[in-house]
Amino acid sequence: MIPAAFDYYRPKDVEGVIALLQEHGDDARVMAGGHSLIPMMKLRMAEVPHLIDLQDIAALKGITIDGDTITIGAMVTQHELINHDGLSAAAPILSEAALQIADPQVRYMGTVGGNIANGDPGNDMPGLMQCLDAQIELLGPEGTRKVAAREYYEAAYMTDREDDEVLISVRFAAPTGGYSYEKQKRKIGDYATAAAAVQITKAEGRVATASIAMTNLSDVPVWSEDAGDALVGTTCDAEAMKAAVAAMLGDIDPTEDNRGPVAFKRHVAGIILTRAITRAWDRA
Repeated sequence: MIPAAFDYYRPKDVEGVIALLQEHGDDARVMAGGHSLIPMMKLRMAEVPHLIDLQDIAALKGITIDGDTITIGAMVTQHELINHDGLSAAAPILSEAALQIADPQVRYMGTVGGNIANGDPGNDMPGLMQCLDAQIELLGPEGTRKVAAREYYEAAYMTDREDDEVLISVRFAAPTGGYSYEKQKRKIGDYATAAAAVQITKAEGRVATASIAMTNLSDVPVWSEDAGDALVGTTCDAEAMKAAVAAMLGDIDPTEDNRGPVAFKRHVAGIILTRAITRAWDRA
């Protein structure tokens, strides 16, 4: 289908974006890679009278590794996550996750900021950023503010971002220990039926810390403190993993759709999480 008519803007700086958002209010939307917004416009599920393209804003691009702090600009693509040597060494879970997003054609255009910003429960980066305890940086008329990824998502497509704000970067401490991003999907390019991000550190042969988040099993990504706590102090044996899975199953709330009924999704979630924990522990 063809989208409804709209005015197109391509500002050169973030100040221009904010000015346009203030001028046009609810009638304006920003576009990063466009893989979520453009299909919705074509299907007339979203009507956007004023479309603001972020492609020409250099300040939103780039990956910075400063000591143990990693900052990723909103317009960094999934392809760049995969091919950035320093990032692959500092936070390998990012490239592992990005390689499982859609296909190369999509990854060349799809951005980190776009994947995080719009609150789509099927996107991979939101749960991953919760696992990494990332801070999301937003810019608006009153300046910048930071929101924890674990507090950013309110409901499907509803976030803490105001209409006149734009996501400019995401920042987190370089993770240590073992990691894994496991994903089950029906075919290449599909959203996950279930996906799990896990980071584990080890001390004296036992789990010292564990962070666990899952994707597309509720209307928001789910970071489960109880699931991580179930592993801490254990040797990550079968009983501990079973307790972690039980804790996560108590936190998710999947709904039936074309990826399967609720019982099937919960079953898949348990399998995927067990695989992710096992791999992260082996790498720790």
